[in-house]
Formats: sequence, structure tokens, C-alpha cells
Amino acid sequence: MALIVHLKTITELKGKGDRIAKVTFRGHSFYSRVLENCEDEAEFDETFRWPVGSNVDGNEMLEIQVFNYSKVFSNKIIGTFRMVLQQVVEEGYLEVTDTLIDDNNAIIKTSICVEVRYQAADGTVGSWNDGEFLGDDSLQGEEKDSQETDGLLPGSHRGSRQPGEKSFRRAGRSVFSAMKLGKSRPHKEEQQRQDEPAVLEMEDLDRLAIRLGDGLDPDSISLASVTALTTNVSNKRSKPDIKMEPSAGRPMDFQVSITVIEARQLVGLNMDPVVCVEVGDDKKYTSMKESTNCPYYNEYFVFDFHVSPDVMFDKIIRISVIHSKNLLRSGTLVGSFKMDVGTVYLQPEHQFHHKWAILSDPDDISAGLKGYVKCDIAVVGKGDNIKTPHKANETEEDDIEGNLLLPEGVPAERQWARFYVKIYRAEGLPRMNTSLMANVKKAFIGENKDLVDPYVQVFFAGQKGKTSVQKSSYEPLWNEQIVFTDLFPPLCKRMKVQIRDSDKVNDVAIGTHFIDLRKISNDGDKGFLPTLGPAWVNMYGSTRNYTLLDEHQDLNEGLGEGVSFRARLMLSLAVEILDTSNPELTSSTEVQVEQATPVSDSCTGKMEEFFLFGAFLEASMIDRKNGDKPITFEVTIGNYGNQVDGMSRPQRPRKKESGDEEEVDLIQNSSDDEGDEGGDLVSVSSSPPMRPQITDRNYFHLPYLDRKPCIYIKSWWQDQRRRLYNANIMDHIADKLEEGLNDVQEMIKTEKSYPERRLRGVLEELSCGCFRFLSLADKDQSQSSRTRLDRERLKSCMRELESMGQQAKALRAQVKRHTVRDKLKLVQNFLQKLRFLADEPQHSIPDVFIWMMSNNKRIAYARVPSKDVLFSIVEEEAGKDCAKVKTLFLKLPGKRGFGSAGWTVQAKLELYLWLGLNKQRKDFLCGLPCGFEEVKAAQGLGLQSFPPISLCYTKKQAFQLRAHMYQARSLFAADSSGLSDPFARVFFITQSQCTEVLNETLCPTWDQMLVFDNLELYGEAHELRDDPPIIVIEIYDQDTMGKADFMGRTFAKPVVKMADEDYCPPRFPPQLEYYQIYRGNATAGDLLAAFELLQIGPAGKADLPPINGPVDTDRGPIMPVPLGIRPVLSKYRIEVLFWGLRDLKRVNLAQVDRPRVDIECAGRGVQSSLIHNYKKNPNFNTLVKWFEVDLPENELLHPPLNIRVVDCRAFGRYTLVGSHAVSSLRRFIYRPPDRSSPNWNTTGEIVINMEPEVPVKKLETMVKLDASSEAVVKVDVTEEEKDKKKKKKKGTSEEPEEEEPDESMLDWWSKYFASIDTMKEQLKHQEAAAVDAEDKEETDTEGPKGNMKGKEKAKVAKEEKKKKVQNQGQGQGSEVPEKKKPKIDELKVYPKELESEFDNFEDWLHTFNLLRGKIGDDEDSSTEEERIVGRFKGSLCVYKVPLPEDISREAGYDPTYGMFQGIPSNDPINVLVRVYVVRATDLHPADINGKADPYIAIRLGKTDIRDKENYISKQLNPVFGKSFDIEASFPMESMLTVAVYDWDLVGTDDLIGETKIDLENRYYSKHRATCGIAQTYSVHGYNIWRDPMKPTQILSQLCKEGKVDGPHFGPPGRVKVANRVFTGPSEIEDENGQRKTTDEHVALSALRHWEDIPRVGCPLVPEHVETRPLLNPDKPGIEQGRLELWVDMFPMDMPAPGTPLDISPRKPKKYELRVIVWNTDEVVLEDDDFFTGEKSSDIFVRGWLKGQQEDKQDTDVHYHSLTGEGNFNWRYLFPFDYLAAEEKIVISKKESMFSWDETEYKIPARLTLQIWDADHFSADDFLGAIELDLNRFPRGAKTAKQCSMEMATGEVEVPLVSIFKQKRVKGWWPLLARNENDEFELTGKVEAELHLLTAEEAEKNPVGLARNEPDPLEKPNRPDTAFVWFLNPLKSIKYLICTRYKWLIIKIVLALLGLLMLALFLYSLPGYMVKKLLGA
Repeated sequence: MALIVHLKTITELKGKGDRIAKVTFRGHSFYSRVLENCEDEAEFDETFRWPVGSNVDGNEMLEIQVFNYSKVFSNKIIGTFRMVLQQVVEEGYLEVTDTLIDDNNAIIKTSICVEVRYQAADGTVGSWNDGEFLGDDSLQGEEKDSQETDGLLPGSHRGSRQPGEKSFRRAGRSVFSAMKLGKSRPHKEEQQRQDEPAVLEMEDLDRLAIRLGDGLDPDSISLASVTALTTNVSNKRSKPDIKMEPSAGRPMDFQVSITVIEARQLVGLNMDPVVCVEVGDDKKYTSMKESTNCPYYNEYFVFDFHVSPDVMFDKIIRISVIHSKNLLRSGTLVGSFKMDVGTVYLQPEHQFHHKWAILSDPDDISAGLKGYVKCDIAVVGKGDNIKTPHKANETEEDDIEGNLLLPEGVPAERQWARFYVKIYRAEGLPRMNTSLMANVKKAFIGENKDLVDPYVQVFFAGQKGKTSVQKSSYEPLWNEQIVFTDLFPPLCKRMKVQIRDSDKVNDVAIGTHFIDLRKISNDGDKGFLPTLGPAWVNMYGSTRNYTLLDEHQDLNEGLGEGVSFRARLMLSLAVEILDTSNPELTSSTEVQVEQATPVSDSCTGKMEEFFLFGAFLEASMIDRKNGDKPITFEVTIGNYGNQVDGMSRPQRPRKKESGDEEEVDLIQNSSDDEGDEGGDLVSVSSSPPMRPQITDRNYFHLPYLDRKPCIYIKSWWQDQRRRLYNANIMDHIADKLEEGLNDVQEMIKTEKSYPERRLRGVLEELSCGCFRFLSLADKDQSQSSRTRLDRERLKSCMRELESMGQQAKALRAQVKRHTVRDKLKLVQNFLQKLRFLADEPQHSIPDVFIWMMSNNKRIAYARVPSKDVLFSIVEEEAGKDCAKVKTLFLKLPGKRGFGSAGWTVQAKLELYLWLGLNKQRKDFLCGLPCGFEEVKAAQGLGLQSFPPISLCYTKKQAFQLRAHMYQARSLFAADSSGLSDPFARVFFITQSQCTEVLNETLCPTWDQMLVFDNLELYGEAHELRDDPPIIVIEIYDQDTMGKADFMGRTFAKPVVKMADEDYCPPRFPPQLEYYQIYRGNATAGDLLAAFELLQIGPAGKADLPPINGPVDTDRGPIMPVPLGIRPVLSKYRIEVLFWGLRDLKRVNLAQVDRPRVDIECAGRGVQSSLIHNYKKNPNFNTLVKWFEVDLPENELLHPPLNIRVVDCRAFGRYTLVGSHAVSSLRRFIYRPPDRSSPNWNTTGEIVINMEPEVPVKKLETMVKLDASSEAVVKVDVTEEEKDKKKKKKKGTSEEPEEEEPDESMLDWWSKYFASIDTMKEQLKHQEAAAVDAEDKEETDTEGPKGNMKGKEKAKVAKEEKKKKVQNQGQGQGSEVPEKKKPKIDELKVYPKELESEFDNFEDWLHTFNLLRGKIGDDEDSSTEEERIVGRFKGSLCVYKVPLPEDISREAGYDPTYGMFQGIPSNDPINVLVRVYVVRATDLHPADINGKADPYIAIRLGKTDIRDKENYISKQLNPVFGKSFDIEASFPMESMLTVAVYDWDLVGTDDLIGETKIDLENRYYSKHRATCGIAQTYSVHGYNIWRDPMKPTQILSQLCKEGKVDGPHFGPPGRVKVANRVFTGPSEIEDENGQRKTTDEHVALSALRHWEDIPRVGCPLVPEHVETRPLLNPDKPGIEQGRLELWVDMFPMDMPAPGTPLDISPRKPKKYELRVIVWNTDEVVLEDDDFFTGEKSSDIFVRGWLKGQQEDKQDTDVHYHSLTGEGNFNWRYLFPFDYLAAEEKIVISKKESMFSWDETEYKIPARLTLQIWDADHFSADDFLGAIELDLNRFPRGAKTAKQCSMEMATGEVEVPLVSIFKQKRVKGWWPLLARNENDEFELTGKVEAELHLLTAEEAEKNPVGLARNEPDPLEKPNRPDTAFVWFLNPLKSIKYLICTRYKWLIIKIVLALLGLLMLALFLYSLPGYMVKKLLGA
């Protein structure tokens, strides 16, 4: 298969010159030879041939470009010819003569004559013939005399290129050619769209790109900035992305919190279950619950870890239930459940909430499930915030099957499976013992042993198995398999395989490999079970030279990135699903180790010889510590090239396949004059030692100059290149995609126009890439060595990529301007998926390591994956760094690279690498920059084929680099003052320069141009233009003492101008761009700079653009950034509002007394007035000041603004207190309001019609409404009633119609619980709505809503949602979903802080944290919190100077306040602060018993309230229900701290967590956060109005402050504010039921919709409860629980507020439950009568309500029941305390005899009835039980016959009743137990009567326990069957002897006879022996 192009002639050329042609197909280009001095005709007459691996498609393109050739400058294009290959594909041959087109797509006269032929395959993919690889035989002769490099590319014939020309392979991809493409075929029918500027003809381009199938979308122009216009789309970013510091192995804080709520359906009889929770090796137990199969615990456990994420996520969480554990016995395991921490962490919000874990018994896999445990599991890393769903009263009946504790997509029924891990053999192990001992041994024994005793250990799902130890073997053979049994799919993601060295003292790991089960299986419907191999996996770890104490031992354990090859292991993995019904199955899950059948050598692939070539083009930035000794670089691949124990050619394949190999050699000899290359090509794996030279005071470089050292290594590996090729294709797609996405994000961030087009282009590229993968990956399917995983992975990758390609195509059509961000998120998922798919689990060739050695010590390394440098003829399959020059930064190995040590660059290499089969070797130099000559080793003189040991560059270009360093922002604080003295150091090749040092700033504006002269770059001009070297910029902090501190680093690529290009737009002058500065992995600011690299032509520097900036004389010889590059400035005014300073800490132990604030921006600034006495009044007396400054027009380039606080001390000294840098001024820029927007519309009235705000309290009395709104409202009500009825009918009949609650019964808690339900419903609806919106988006992108803006769309979605959920008109508008709920006024429960809902209350007053002190280097210790030394309150306003006049003309404009009109005065003010603390949830346990004794502590200023005596014993979810009043004076006391402490009997109390609230911002906020606005206005009852000001007064005040016209009341029920009219009820009812007219309701409705008022409207804070996280300074960033509270504030100069609301916790109500057990029936008969053999039972019934310990009661025994019938007439009495709101019984009891006080427990109200069989001597036998939930239990059957088992199991619909509503219930209930097969069976029926009374009723109407007085029950009528055997003794005896004990008696007789014989024998033995002995 090949495409052959014969380029004949090009005619009608203009002028005279050297011509060259470039022919490109599939991105692979050939250059013709240069025709010198040709005039109007160029006769090339050359043939180019492309061997193609996949069929040529009809719409692929061939492109021929013709250039004027220039030796020095880049070639100048004359014209281009393009043709689509459709006809060629169809006919196989085509000859064309056609004209060329020029840059502007105009047709020029020059024409071309070319013929093209295509040899298609005959149905199959032809195998390569060696000629195609190695150049055609017939041409060999001619090629010898030309330069060696000519033979590099297949098909380049007859010395077809000038010596230095390089095949430029990535042709046709640059954006310019994309532009030409776009213009080559303008479509007539396509008019340009109005809204898009015609940069390129977008749509035509789209069309064309699709036709080309090569993704050349206009949108694929890389990086939105113009700088990148000419760079290639491939890896030529202007911002290289280089990660420096390893993040993997570093320990972090993790917290695993597990709540065990309850267990259900535990298997076993009458058990006492305990739940054991294990995470890793930590175990914790719940308390024991007695005699129940469904225990309720609600216990919370927290495990804290400080380990690296890898270790953390592999830890196993195991939840097991143990039966009857106590101090003496460990108990028996009922069942357990396990999953790894990583699975939990991958869940949304990192948690499972209220899910049921299925228990199974690991020792008996044939048994079914053993029960369920309901739990919450959450895993929190530092900085993760977890949204815990709101803890409300959980009453909903749990659907167990629907809420299983399993990740998405895992089936509920998991099956048992066996995991077979087969370990075959290992190779290349390092030596693990000292050679000293070995030498001694050798001397004695004379044998040389391998110094390692390896075995393999496999860890999986908390179990481990290991193979046998192979003594003394570097290449051990095991052939063993380790079998694990676990449920499938397992909830543990990774299997750890470790080779260990067995040692007498301690075994150490040699290497570790993790198998990720997700990568070797696929759970789709066409998926496959986990499978792997047989394949080799490579292990990496510490360096190979043996030391006694290896500092990098962790690396061998798999923590962190390995720094050297350790070994490779051949293994395979298979999974078999077990059929548990099979009786032969061993039912245990113990790990087993068995022998495995060996596999053949060739099963992992044929051994091939690989060749790795590398050239070091530059080594710079060598750390100065290594500067004094000569340096050498060592390259290794596997063990080849390693100096310690390097490998030669492997022996095994030699023996077996020697015939083969010779044959291969013969072929190679015949086809190529390379001689016997196998024999004497010795690998050269390290560069010659060389002494470094100084670059500057930190770094050295190696002076390679024009001689670049090379290395080459031959190695032998199994040929599994296909795996790597497929991974590479996916990586290419992913890299392109990632780059495109970065562009789109950059465009959105910098607000460049049309990010949506770029995204469309990215998607187009993605879909083309995916389809290209399908065509490429399907090749060579026939290999014998392909494993099952290879086949399955290929199938699944192809499926995935096909669907991804289609999705991308579909998405592309949906990308609109307003959907860019959403779609971007979706596309990012594609990226993750691609990266996941590209990671090949079966390794082949190990990675390449480059080590820097100095003085024989290994200093630093870099690791390059072998697939990245692997060669392939198909461009997409080749590695991304193959045959390219790659910049590598070497780093320190292992832990040495952590922290600040890891931030310094050890060395920067420019390295060229090529790896391929030895037979493809002639391509190995193809990607080097041209212009070199090879220098061979001496021995290889005659042999052309020898790789060079160095390259000597003859071509070099001179350049000048100009670095325009404008400014940096948000730098790292390196000094103790919290500031830095930064300067930047720029490195390019071997030169470096510094900017000046700017003192005391984090946002330096250097405005400096650095010029690097005399730069010599090696290589061809056009290559340098397309891929210039990287510039490294490092930022340092200058210290007066010692060396400068490193602050961060960033990388850039310059824009290159060649000598023959003009310095003109669009590329020049370059634009300033932001570069992200990194310090390790953390970001440390941005650099704003531009870089240009200018070629110095023959005329010298005179050609360069002049450097004519004004040299600042005052700044010394510093050149500023020239005018075209520096931003355009305008005059801006910055107004500053100085409000006050808060919480200033001491400076140098002295208190701050007279602070002042200095504001500085772009060299200008202003100072605040001085605060004379900070203690007395920390506010400023002059509020507003301003200054003018020149700022860039482009807002993104605005410099930061610095706020610094200094303390003025005596004698004119100033001390810096702290500083803050506002990095972006954007949010403070004044933007005049858009007066055309709807809420500015001030003409005409707008009626806002409210639903009836006052809920109807009692149905009889309707609230009268005035005429105008009556109709509306009535309709509403009736609709709603109908709605309600419908719902009722639909609902199950479990709840009868609810009567309206009585006003007197309702309290604040009713309101609270109702609101929580509402909040939960809303959250559900929001989720549902989000899903709906997604679906809608998909379906009607072009529908009527297609053209709206994003916000409007959201609004529409909301409206539609509202329509769906239209419901009772409660004040939440129509968001409250319909529920069968009584109408209760509600408040708003915020599941987060109030601040986050109202934008931190920074509507006009902002808080800036002042920082001081260094940022700590250790990531863990330093948080910003610790550096905060105070807060500055104020604000900024930035605007261009002549201000629009309408502002200053507005009424009441006060020029002293500038833009800050209408702000309140900041004089001190006294305020009453009322804090209501409702409750806390999920507190972190503080005591050893896993509980805490919490109490509240409140601090505000000098007030410190500790509510210590009211601590709540042993609770992690305490209900406080308290309010606290504090008088405070702002501004001195404005930070409220509410803390929860743990009470301790001895010692100090521990802080659990605290939360801080800034009251001042709330108080002054326009959202009016002083006292929440209630939903309705009432003057009495539970919902009484709390604010001293009534709604009408508040409304008037707001109108006055906002200068709004109004409020105008009237007619009744109507109010007008500005031009909005609000309506509502006009009457109110007082406590006596009297009605009065009032305006309060309408005023309130106006307040509740204040955001609708034009100009001043904003939402007001409603009556609410907020949920605040509790934090502990010792555990920064990890939540310690949550606190629900709210704060009211009332100014003291206003009328005093009423008494605080009573929110004290509800007291449980006392009840008495009377249970009469009348009869039982059909009870199973357990006993056989001792005398008569009849089946019977001695029945009694046991019952309890709270727990067996506390109040169990037994009836008397009904002896000898023969039919299962029992008569009891027995009464139990259960008094209990009950909380109706939570449906829980409250018990207070001491936990143990040692407890100090009683603990309160809340348990569900469940009555348990059990039947037992009484035994006299042994323990009673349990027969059956039923548990009735008193709130909803099945109604009893009328007769015993109708009573069935299904009633209890819920299989039939039975009406459910609640004893709290019915009060009295009687009936028959079934009693159940589980049989041997764990199935329920009916074991009896009980007739009982339940009667519930309140304590008062019970007192009035007492009854006796059992059958006692008062109101005794009659004695039961029991038949006298108990004494039968008295009456008939003979019958009984006959029964006893004949039936029951016949065999027993016979056995006893026989045994007696036997004993008699034995006795006789022993008796007569001595005498007999004596006789014998004496011979008598």
C-alpha cells in the first residue's frame, strides 16, 4: 500500500532563483532537491512515496508548496497546490496540470504538472517489505555518495535534499496554512453572518475542515492571543506546562467519619449485636444492644490520618457486626462489608449518606446476605468541604434496596468470585545484599551466588498472599498462583503486587506495582471481567546500587515516583464468578497459593532488538552545589545502559531462536550496507565527563557549544509496540484537546472574543481524532502474543472513542455563546476519560531514565515514558517526544525533592531522543535540528551505520532576545513583614540577566526590558522560528544578608522574528501576557511580560527595531518596556472609603495604638487620617479620599492595589503592621447602571400580585380579602384544595386526613421542623430541576428558548419548575412543594452560612485581611489564617476621570462622599445582640468513649459567656435551644465567636470547634441582617413578630434611606412603592379573635419582595436559621461539626425589643403504653415430652419497648401446650417519654457504673413481642418475634386465621396505623423467626391489645401489672394437659422403654459387657505372664 507522487515540472515562475518544493500528505512532508538558479521553469522530475498503513480516504488532501530557497533566511513561499484525492482513490492514477494559488488565495500564473498513483491493498493490510523500511534496493548505489542523512526518510530518492535540509514533518498544521485553506474555496451561497467579524471565513472553513477530515477548523487556532498565530498547534505553546515538584508521596491530613445508624435483618436468633468499624488498622466498636435483630445505634466515629493520598485511598474500611462480644469473648462474626477509602472519596461530595451496607460472611460464601447496616461514611482531605445533608428528624421509612451502600453502577446483588493472580517469573532484580559477605562465601565455598532471595506478595481487599521464596536468583521462576475470594465487583480499586527480598532480619520490598482493576475491566453491557496478561509489568523504585540503609526505601513500597528501574515481573490475572450453589465449593475466603501451569516464552511477544538514541543539545541551570566536579549524564532503559549492573543481550532468546536471528541478519545485510551491526555495536550510555562553567551566582552550564554528545543503547524487549501505539494515538488526541481547552479557558478568562468558536474547533478536532483512531487502531489484529486484555481493551477503546467522536460532533452544534462554560465542563470529562483510556495496564518497554552524575554520585534524574519517544511511521502513533528536542528539568530523587529543596532546578537539559526497532534505525536522526555533521567513534570508520558519538553543528544563527518584564502580582511573601523585595532572573540558553530589585512589595512593576545579545542557536532557521527554546523566569527575594530566597518560577516561549520578516502586526510588537508563577505545585502569583527573539541578519543589529525608549536617568541604565508593548494608559480616579481597622494584633510585642492606612496603586497613593486611639475608637474620622492615577485601558492589565497599615510610634517612627494586595480592581470599577433594564423602568405602575401571604389558620374562618384581589385568591385556594385531595387519594392510606393543628400546640420547633422538611424538598426539586434543565438543553437547543441569554434561560427553567410545583400559597412563594402537612408558618433554613447566601454582606463595606509574616514553606503548617494580623474595612471605587454628569447632578449629591453617597456614619453605636443557638450536629468526638459533653461558649469583645453548667452529656448531636443577650458597642466589639467546648470533670475543657461572625458588616448591610423578616405578621402565638419596628415602619425607613417615592398605602390591602404596587390581606386577628384592619401585611409583602424595587432593591434577610461549620485551629480546614443558630441585633437607641423567643428544647411528653397479651396460636412446638414423646411447648411471651435491659416484661408460662395455643390475659405497663416531633423515645440512664451522670438517648418507638419456650434446666429457647413501630405498624388481623406472615414482611398491602392517633388497637400479629436457610418462617401468632394513654390519663385511670389490682384481668382458662403421665403410668413406662430409650438401653448393656471383659482381662494378665516367663 503506498501513495506515489511524481512531481514533474513547475512553469511560469517569475524571476531567477533557487527553488525547492515540499510535498505533504497526512502531515508527513518530503522536500525536493534544490534547483539552483532556475528561471521560469523548474524541472524537478522527482518521485515521492508514502507507504500508508491504512486505506487512503477520498477526502484526504495532497499539498505541494513551492518556495524560493534561501540558505540563511527562512524559505519564501511562491504558491501552493492542493488536491483532494477522491479521483486518485477511485481510479488509482491521475495526471494533473494546474495553477498554484498564493498567500491570499489568488490564482497565480505559475502552474504545476504532477502525476499521482495509489496502490491500494488487495483486501488485506499488506505486510511491510523491508525495502519500504530501508529504502529501495535499486537506489542503494546512488545513495552512497550523497550525505548519510539522505537515507533517513523512506522514499526520498537520489540525494533529493540539500545536506542540511530537514524533513519538516508537521507541515500544513500551522495556522497560516489554515488561513490559506480557508480562502481557497469561498462558498458563494454562504453569506457572512452579521454578528461575527470576518477574521477568517468561519463557516467555509468549517466545511472545508470537515472535507479534509483533518480538523483544520478556524477555531483550531492555538492560543487566542495573536502571539501564537504562527506557532504550530502541536506542542508549541507560548506557555509550556511543566510540573516541577512531585506531589504524590507527600503526607496530608485526612479524616474518615462514619456514623453507624442502625442495623436491620441481622441473621441469627436472639443476638446481642455490636458493630465494629475498622479503617486500616484502627478499630472502634459501638455499644452492645441486647436481644434484637434490628439494633439502633446512631453512633459517630472519627478516624484521623496523616499519610500520603495513595496510602490513604488503599486503606480498607470494614464494617462488621459481631454477636455477643464482651470483655472475655471476642464474639462471633455475623457478617462484614468492606470497601476502600478511595471508593468513598470518588463519590460526589466524598461521602455516602444514609446508605445500607450489605453484610456477607467471609467464612461461608454459600450463605446469602447476613443483614444490613445503615451508615454515613465521609472522607475529608484538607480543604475539602463536605455538604452534609441537613440532619432533620429522619422519619421516612427506609427503602433499603434503593439506598444500598454501593457506588453508582454496581449491582445490588454482588456475586462471589475468585481472583487468580498468576506469578510466573521476574527479571533484572537488583542485588539486595552486600557483596562483602558474598566474597567471603565465595572464598570458602567457591560458588558465586546471586545476591537476592525474592518472593512475591499480593495485597487485595485487606488480604494478602505470598509465593514461595526463590533462593539466590536474579531471574526467579515461580509459576504459582495466588487465589483471592471476594465479592464481585469488588469495592477495592487497586491490587498491590510487590516483589520482596526475604531476609533473616526483615524483609524489604524490591519493587511495587499497582493493578488498577478499573483499567483491566469494563462494566458496560459489552464489558469484560478483569483480565491481565500474561504480560510483563515494570517496577521502579530507588537506585540500584545497594546500600545498607536505603533512604529511598519508600519508593520501593510504591510511594512517590520511582527513580530507577528495579525489576520486571511476568504475571497474569483472571477472575471467575463462582456458582455458590455448587456443593464442592470451599466456602472460606482464605487466600490460597497453588502451582500454576507455566506459559511459553513467546506468549508475551517476540523478542526484538530496540535501539535508543539520544543527543544532549544543551545542559544548563546546573545547581551551583554540583558546580565544582565534572558532570556526566547517564541514560538507561531497563537495566541496559546501567553502570551498576547493565545488561548485555539477553541469553534466553539466543538459544532458542538462533536460526531466526541469523536469517534476519542476512536479510538486513542484503538490503542495507550496515555490516554485521549486531556484533560490534557497543552501547554508549553516558556522556563524557565535563566541568561546568558559571552562568550566574546560582547556576552553572556545560559548555557543549557546537559539539553535542550523543548516547545510544541497544536493548531487547518483547515487541508489544501496538499497545504503545494505541496509547500514543489517544495521548495525541488528549494533548490536542487539553491544549484547546486551555485556550478556551484562557479566552474566557482574558475575555477575548468568540471562545465558542474555538471550542467548536476543539470539538471538531476531537471528533476527527477519534475517527482517525478507529482507522489506525484496527491494524495487525493477528498477533499471537495479544492477550485477552489487548483484544477487549481495543474493542472498548474503539467503542468509547467512536461514541466520544459522535458526542463531540453533536456537542459542537450545541455550543453557543452562553453555553460555552457548561459545555466546557462536559468536554473536560472527555479529557479525563481519554487520559484514563490511554494508560496502558500491560507494560512493555520500561521507561527511560536520565541521571546526572557528579563525582560518581547520582544527583538528579528525569524519567521519560518509553512510549513518548517510540518511533512509528504513522505520525499519530509515534510518541509525542520522539525525534523532537525536549526540555527536561532534572529533579532530586524521592523525599529529597519534597519542600523547598524540590523547587530548585537541578539541571535543565535540551535532549533529543529516538527509540525504535533496530531495523528502523536509519530514521533515528530525522528530527534533529539540521546543520550538523556526525562524529563517529574511531572503530566505526568504514561503517556508515554506526551512530555518532557526537554531533558537530556547522549551522548556527545569531539572535537577540528581548524580555519585556512589565510587572508581577500576588507574589509570595518571603519576609517577616509579609512583603518581599522581588527581582526576576531570566534564563535563556546559557545566559541570564536580572531585573532591578523593588523593595517591600508583592506586586512589583519593573517596567524593564532585558536584552540578551549574541545568542547562538544551532539548527535550521525555520525550525527555530517554529519551536524556539524555552525561557525560564525565576523570581527571588533579595535579602540584605545571605543569598536571595526563591519565590517562584515560570516558563515562556518567545515570539520569533526572522531576519527576512517585517516587524509589523499582527505578530509584532508582541502583547503582554500573564504567566502563572509556580512554587513547587502551589501557584505563587502571575508575571505580566512579553518575549521576542529577533534574528540578527547579515546587516548586523542595524536591521533590528531600534531600542529607543526613554532611558530613565533616575533609574540608572535601565531600559523601560517600549511603547508598542507597554499598555495604553488612561487617567482614572480611585476613591477610597476608609471605615476602620479591626482585630489588630501586636507588632514586636507592642500594641498598635495610632494606626494609619496607606493605599498605593501604580506609584500613586493616598493616606488615611490617623486613628488617635485605636482602643477607644478604631474607626477613621475622614471617610472618603481619592487620588488620580494612570491605568491601562485593558482592565485585565490593571496593576494590583496595595493596602498597608502602619503604626505611628513616638519620635516619628513607623512600623509596618500588615498589608493586603487587591490583585484585581475589576470588582471595584464603577459601571453606570443600565437604565434600559426592566427594573429601571419607572414609568407606569407595575402590580405585583402576591398569593395570599397569610396561611388560613382555621378552616372555618376564612380571612376576608378586599374586592380587588379576592377572585385571584379564591381560585388559588380551591385549586389547591383539589390538589390536596388528589394527592391524598394517591397517597397510601397510611395517614388519615390530618386535622389542622391547634394553635396552642404549635411552638417554634413546629415551625423549625416544617421548614426543614421544606428545605429538603426544595433541595430535591433543585436537583430534579437541574436534571430537567440538562435534558431540555439537549432537546431544544434551537427551540424558542435557544436564543436567550444564560440568566434568562435559568429564569425560564425556574418559572417552569414553579408551574409544576404550584402549591399552597406559603410565603416561600411557590417553591414549597405540596405535602400532606398542616399549615404552619415557616422560616428559612440555610444549609450554609448566611454570608455565603448574601455575598459576605460586602454590598458596600468590604473587609480586607491584613497579612504579615513569611508564608511557611511546609504546605501543611501554614494557613493564611495564621498570617492574618488584622482587618481593614473600607471600599474602593475606580472610574475614568471625567465622571458622567448625571451622577453629580442627582438629588442630594454630596461631593465629599464622591461615589459613596448615603453611607451611614461610623460613630460608635451600642447594640443589643441576641444569639439563638438551636443545635449542633456531627460534632467531633472529644472523649475516649467516642462521645463529647458539649456546651456553648460565646465571646464578643470583653463579654465571655460560658454555659458550662448546662452541658449535654455524651452527645454528638446536642440540641441546645438557648438564647443569649449581649450588649456590645460597635466598632470596638464586632466579631462574635460562638464556640462549642467539651466539658471534662477533671482538667480543662477542650475546644471542639468555633465559628466567627462579623456582626458589623451584617449590621450596616443593605440586606438588613439585623433581624430577619418573618414570613407573616402576627401579634400573638408561636409566630409573634420579633422586631421592635413593625413592617410599615421598616418600609418607610427603607424608602427614606433609598430616596424612593413611597410608601403610599390604600385602598386597604394595597401599597405603592416607587412604581410597584403590592397587594395582600388587610385584616389581622388578635389573641381574642378580634379583627382589625391593618397595613402591616401589605408592607410585609413589599419587604419580602424588596428586590423588585427599581434602583435600590435588594433581597432582605428573611427570618432564618443558618448552619455554620465549626472549625478548630489545631485542625485547619477540616470541619469539626456544624452549628445551627441565628443572630438578631437591635440598636439601643430604638425602642427595646420584646422578650426573646422561647426555643428551649421540647420536653418529651410522658405516656404509658398498656399492652395486654390475650392469647397465642400456632406456636411451633419445640419440646418432646420426656415420658410420652408428644410435641409440646411451654410458652411465655416477653415484651419490651425501650430495650431489653430497661423494661422487659414476661408473662407467666403456659405449660405443655400441645397445639401451640396459649392463654395469658397478661398486662404489661410501659411508661415512656416521647418526642412527637422527632418520633423518638427519650431515655436517660447511666452508661456504666463509672459514669458521672446520666446520658440521654433517643431511640425509635418500637414495641417488641417475642415468644419463648421455657426450660427448667437449660436456657429458654427463642421461638419468634415481631417488632411494631408505634408510628406505623400493620393493623392486627381480626382472627387468628386471617393473620399471615406476609403482614409482617410487608409483602401484602396492609393498612398501617399509628398508636398515637388510634390510641387503642387490638388484633392478631404474626411472629417470625429465620430458619436454617435464612428465610423467614411463621413461628406463631399473638393476640394483643395496645392502649396508649398520657401520663395524666394513666394517673386518673390506674391499672395493675400482670393480673393484679386495680382493674384485674381474669385468669386464663388453661387445659390441664400438664400432668397426663400421672394418670397412665404403664403407658408412659412402655413409651420410655420401647420407643424413646430402646437403643440407649441396648448401648448401655453392651458397654457394660465390654467393661466386664476388660476388667477380667486385666485381672488375669499378671498371673498368666508369670506362668509364661517361668516356663510353667
